[in-house]
Amino acid sequence: MDDNILEMRHITKTFPGVAALQDVSLAVRRGEIHAICGENGAGKSTLMKVLSGVYPSGSYDGEIVYDGRPVHFRGIRDSEARGIVIIHQELALVPYLSIAENIFLGNERRGRSGLIDWNRANAEATRLLASVGLHENAMTPIIALGVGKQQLVEIAKALSKKVRLLILDEPTAALNDIDSAHLLDLLRQLQQRGITCIMISHKLNEITAIADSITVLRDGHTVERLDVPAAGDVSQERIIRGMVGRDLTSFYPERVARPGPEVLRIEDWSVRHPTQNRLVVDRASLHVRAGEIVGIAGLMGAGRTELAMSVFGRSYGRDVTGRLFMHGRRVKARTVADAIGNGIAYATEDRKRYGLNLIDDIRHNISAAALDKLARLGWVHDNEEIRAAEQSRQEMNIKAPSVMDLVGKLSGGNQQKVVLSKWLFTDPDVLILDEPTRGIDVGAKYEIYTIVNRLVADGKAIIMISSELPELLGMCDRIYTLAAGRITGEVPVGEATQENLMQLMAKDKEPVR
Repeated sequence: MDDNILEMRHITKTFPGVAALQDVSLAVRRGEIHAICGENGAGKSTLMKVLSGVYPSGSYDGEIVYDGRPVHFRGIRDSEARGIVIIHQELALVPYLSIAENIFLGNERRGRSGLIDWNRANAEATRLLASVGLHENAMTPIIALGVGKQQLVEIAKALSKKVRLLILDEPTAALNDIDSAHLLDLLRQLQQRGITCIMISHKLNEITAIADSITVLRDGHTVERLDVPAAGDVSQERIIRGMVGRDLTSFYPERVARPGPEVLRIEDWSVRHPTQNRLVVDRASLHVRAGEIVGIAGLMGAGRTELAMSVFGRSYGRDVTGRLFMHGRRVKARTVADAIGNGIAYATEDRKRYGLNLIDDIRHNISAAALDKLARLGWVHDNEEIRAAEQSRQEMNIKAPSVMDLVGKLSGGNQQKVVLSKWLFTDPDVLILDEPTRGIDVGAKYEIYTIVNRLVADGKAIIMISSELPELLGMCDRIYTLAAGRITGEVPVGEATQENLMQLMAKDKEPVR
């Protein structure tokens, strides 16, 4: 039997005016975990869409050999029938259907009468959930699950289709460290059961920890294949060199901290859940100064995003209490407009859902939060809007031919630059960045870090929320830890380690009142 379960030979895929893949080849051995690395726009997801039939046979050049035979998939159903299942970064689950309904959607379990046998479906779903380590009632609606558990439901769904080759696109992008570790352990268990995995990820520490081999793509071309046992310890620096075509001397640009006077102070801040009678933020207090980056670290559900959104015009929660000071003066920010008017901006953790209008152009996205700056007698001045957007495009190095291009067509890193441009156009004193580098590649991350450092050098105060502790340690001056809605520690970065931060993040796990 051929050692390779999959070979993709000389794949070329073009879109109008763009060659997304050019003569790309990929070989995956049977039973291995194979990683695909590359910057945003390198062609990783496009290659997997070619493999899974999203882009059907005939829409690309080249050959796919699966299990020793050439295949020509006309759609997803064709590839799934052969045991190839792809789990996309944006999970394909219906929030108001149950776990069992989602697992068997399109593949329903029917009884002799032809009607759906719900007892059978729920029983099979329960067995599948147990096989991925998820102990939930199969009738639980998806909306009641966190994103980590939803990822496990997607894998259970793949197992229901007798998967032999599982493709995961950024499976841990939205997960915290604990959920990510659990998912990687599950991939190892699937490997022991003979399932081959292809994993696309920007988290190079996870790649080096789990992958048996790595294919590196750059600008739509195959750069190299690294066999981890043969090459010895493959370092993150080695992968980055292949991805970006150069060495990154450091993951984080250097910066000399010169904090100025206090800009924002929050005292005794408490927030209740919008629909449940419980506190999600409990008497939190913190401050940030001009020219300073303050981090907020916490496990999933600690209340980091809830704290940030409630400060930003009470855009989350109810019964918000506490005091908010800007430049030593107490202010009220009861609406988003109030917050913007007081010099506070918030870049959301979910740029695609809440941060951008993906079907509109760069120009309108950048100006959306400060249209009053461009208005004359109630009408937006188009030329000024274009001029402001073009200035942002150049200053932020947004890679697009024109500010008239749709935001939805940009890479993740460039979309994040548009989000930052939108809020910088409001001229804030405090910028709250919630997971600012989630789902973007290492090269784009470095660009975002450089932009943040430039803002700090100009006197902005930055609050950075991140699930990646190395990011906080590499970028921040001080780090607050949050657990169960409470501030459990404040650590200068010179004294902070991943270990002592984790201890503080897990200090109080009891539910708040």
